[in-house]
Amino acid sequence: MEKELITQLHQNFEATVQHQENIEFWYARDLQKLLGYEEWRNFLLVVNKAKKACETSGHPMEYHFVDVNKMVSLGLSSQREIDDIKLTRYACYLIAQNGDPRKAEIAFAQTYFAVQTRKQEIIEQRLAEIERLQAREKLSQSEKYLSSILFERGVDSQGFARVRSKGDQALFGGHTTQQMKDKLAIPENRPLADFLPTITIKAKDFANEITTFNSTQKNLHGEPSITQEHVKNNADVRNLLTQKNIYPENLPAAEDVKKVGRKIKSEKKRLEKTGEKSKT
Repeated sequence: MEKELITQLHQNFEATVQHQENIEFWYARDLQKLLGYEEWRNFLLVVNKAKKACETSGHPMEYHFVDVNKMVSLGLSSQREIDDIKLTRYACYLIAQNGDPRKAEIAFAQTYFAVQTRKQEIIEQRLAEIERLQAREKLSQSEKYLSSILFERGVDSQGFARVRSKGDQALFGGHTTQQMKDKLAIPENRPLADFLPTITIKAKDFANEITTFNSTQKNLHGEPSITQEHVKNNADVRNLLTQKNIYPENLPAAEDVKKVGRKIKSEKKRLEKTGEKSKT
């Protein structure tokens, strides 16, 4: 493909992207022209194939393909309403993948959207990893604070470990902390929370916050009453999750949070060095 054509196609694709509330999308009618389809009905055949591919891949089709109506000018101050579709970058990628690769426009679009979609996936993955790191740090803080509150109320460090273990058992549907570590193949010397997905980490943190609050508000003292409170709170949090068909004990282990932290820290240093070189 000639360099001039690539440049022109890139400009065309960039010029037609729309933005609404920080969300980018393309109108199908615009993409139809970009991909060299003269007939809307012929283009819809490709769109329908892309929709099926979206469903097969497990992505929510209603998010990536949004049916809309819009007014178009017919000249002489007259307008009429036509059907259109708002397409995410991923939807455009699927449409390009289901088009005729012999067409220069399709061949370009397949690469254009594949590269951009991959970039977006990497960004989303990194943001999710950062969120998990922050959640894990917050859980550590809430555990330390809960431990200090319980110590003031007659529960020593060993007692706190038992309280926390009973809470885990309530959250994980009867599975003890050790049973969960065995199930997820977690090293013996590592905390369970370092390998839990973000939603479970936040669930544990939320239960801690409630126990801390109620221990103070209800003026609870001693291991038995605080254990009862913590078990109830974890059971309540579990109930919220199971209502959404989320069972903490069935969720797979996540990547070691320490490994994730080292990876992000390494990337940050590399970016800082790159920035320093660009200034010189």
